[in-house]
Order: sequence, then C-alpha cells, then structure tokens
Amino acid sequence: MGAIFRRETLSYFTSPIGYIYLAAFYAFSAFSFTSNSLQYGTTKMDGMFQQLMIILIVLIPILTMRTLSEEKKNKTDQCLLTAPVGLGSIVVGKFLAAFLIFLLGVAITLVYAVVISAFAAPDWSVILGNFVGLVLVGAAFVAVGIFCSSLTENQVVSAVISFIALIALYMLTTIGDVIPADFIEKLMPDLGAVPRTVITEAVVILVTAVIFFVTGKKAAVPVIGFIAMLVLGLFAAKGELVPVILDKLSFWERYVGFTYGLFDLSNALFFISAAAVFLFLTVRVLEKRRWA
Repeated sequence: MGAIFRRETLSYFTSPIGYIYLAAFYAFSAFSFTSNSLQYGTTKMDGMFQQLMIILIVLIPILTMRTLSEEKKNKTDQCLLTAPVGLGSIVVGKFLAAFLIFLLGVAITLVYAVVISAFAAPDWSVILGNFVGLVLVGAAFVAVGIFCSSLTENQVVSAVISFIALIALYMLTTIGDVIPADFIEKLMPDLGAVPRTVITEAVVILVTAVIFFVTGKKAAVPVIGFIAMLVLGLFAAKGELVPVILDKLSFWERYVGFTYGLFDLSNALFFISAAAVFLFLTVRVLEKRRWA
C-alpha cells in the first residue's frame, strides 16, 4: 500500500491534475473567504465553509477522475491486478494519495483563520469544527470519486459520473421533497400495504427476469433488479418514509451542522461509513475485473 500511495502522490505533481486542483481550490476559497468574512469584517467563517462544499462537488471529480480510469485505459491495471498486493491495499493507497492532495487544499482554511485572528479573536472551537466537518465530507467525496473512476476508462466520463453522483448526494433532501412518494399507493388505492407490496415485488421480479434473458444474462441485471425491489418495495409499503430516509442520507443535512460549530458524532460516523462503503464497492469492482 505504501508503494501505491507514494506512486499516486507523485503522479499528482508530475501531471497537471494536482496543480489545477490546488490552484482552483485556493482561488475559489480565497474569493469565498473575502466575500463572506473580510468584506463584512466578521470572524464568522460558516458561510465560507458552506460554499466550500459546493466547490468540492465541482473539484473532487477532477481530482479523482484519473485514479483508476487511467490505469484501465493504459492497460496498466493488469499489472496492478496481478501484482502480489491486495485489492484493498490498492484502493486505500490511491484513496490516501487523493485525500492528501485534498488536505493540502483545505489546509488553507486554517491560514484564513489565522488572518482573522490578527484583527479579532475568533471562536477556534467553531472553526475547528468546520474544518473537521469539511475533512470528513471531503473523505466521503473522494471515495465516491474513486468508485466512479473504477467504472470507466474515460477520465471525462468518470468526472461527469462523479459530479452527478455528488450532486445527487448533496440534494437528497430536495429529491425526497420532489418525488411523489405515494405514486404506487395511488395506482392501487383499494389495496393494503402488504398486497400492494407483494404485487409490486412480483412485477419487478418478472421484468428483471425478462430483461435478464433478453440481454444475454448480464450479471448486472439481477443486481439492478434487487435494488429496484428494495426501492419500489419501500415505496409500496411505506412511501411516506422515503423523504425521511433521503433526508437522513443527505450529505448536506449531515454537513451543515458542522458549519455552525455543532459536532455530532453520528454525522462524523456517517461520513466515515460512507467513505468505507464506496471504497468497499470499488474493491468489488476491481475484484470482478480481476476474474473477468
């Protein structure tokens, strides 16, 4: 893992990616700091940290787009996959390298806090809480970006997929408010929750089976069908819970508390778990490729 980490870290500075990411982050964060804090002569930095999450949604895909897609395009992934090193070590090594570059970017926020302290005494506990929250959400974002990079050999496609995924994770609360959670109930208004759920699951299984055989027994079809069963089954049984669940999974709702200096252990564990889940999924993608 150490060799992978060193190789990946060095690659960020032997290619333009690392410099572009850091320059863009420093520029946008400086603008945000100036417009939210210096311009109003305040020691509060919560507005800047809220905007930085939006900035990361744009920049993290650029940082992670080449991590695995470039290996696949250049066929060097075959060397990695056949090397005497665990897939978990490969993924974690690449994650730590990207995360290090990310940390080099967000560290500038502490410099901004020092600048403010030259004029007035800031609330350091709130600033550190903001910083920790940004680091945690950044770790989850980097893991999502690496997972998206493992799905394709095209860096641009990887960046686009990452951007869409991060936007979706950011806007889950809004999505939950917009989608018609009771649409299945309206289709079968005379049925109770149990028969409605049974019928929905049966239809999904039938459709999945047809698609599975029509597409030549693609392995991904049953997986997608299983996910559809879980999602539509929830809509059929307890549609009113969907907005609540999406709100609990929203990255923004989990992060915004940090910007007000509220350190919630459950939110910290949420981002750590999210990063672990996406890194695990990345390992599974590589494992499938190894035995393909």
